[in-house]
Amino acid sequence: MNSDTVTAISATAIALGSLWISYSQTRATRLHNRQSVKPLLEMRTIKGYDDHRAGLQVINAGLGPAIVTNSVVRLDGEAIGYWSLEVYRLVTASVPVKPKVYCAGPGAVILAGQSSFLLHLEGFRDDEHGWFWDLVTRRLVIEIHYESLYGGENFKAALSPF
Repeated sequence: MNSDTVTAISATAIALGSLWISYSQTRATRLHNRQSVKPLLEMRTIKGYDDHRAGLQVINAGLGPAIVTNSVVRLDGEAIGYWSLEVYRLVTASVPVKPKVYCAGPGAVILAGQSSFLLHLEGFRDDEHGWFWDLVTRRLVIEIHYESLYGGENFKAALSPF
């Protein structure tokens, strides 16, 4: 084996090593970029005593916007559709006071840091509005499917009944 062969083999090995390092760095950068815009939706039931407001709230605690792809609404264990004005009307058909609503249907964007009540009642009082608290904590389940700007992740946020 002469010196030209050793030099050629060494140059090839260094080039392959550089290619592997470049590929690894690119992959790590892509993963970091995905994580830096990853949304994280949380569902909460809120009963505020100071502002007399109660309801079901969705919060984007992640770093990027959440793009809603679908939602599933269950009332008393039965699936009745996706969270829309029509389903809201079904859910509240027999209640004495109509709660306020925010519909986050397919295509809706929940921005990073945004917090919205999907369903809430202002002027909430335990003695008068027990039916509403029972609705949002025991009877109603809203499951939101969402993804980041990159798409294809199929994340899910839901609050199970107590």
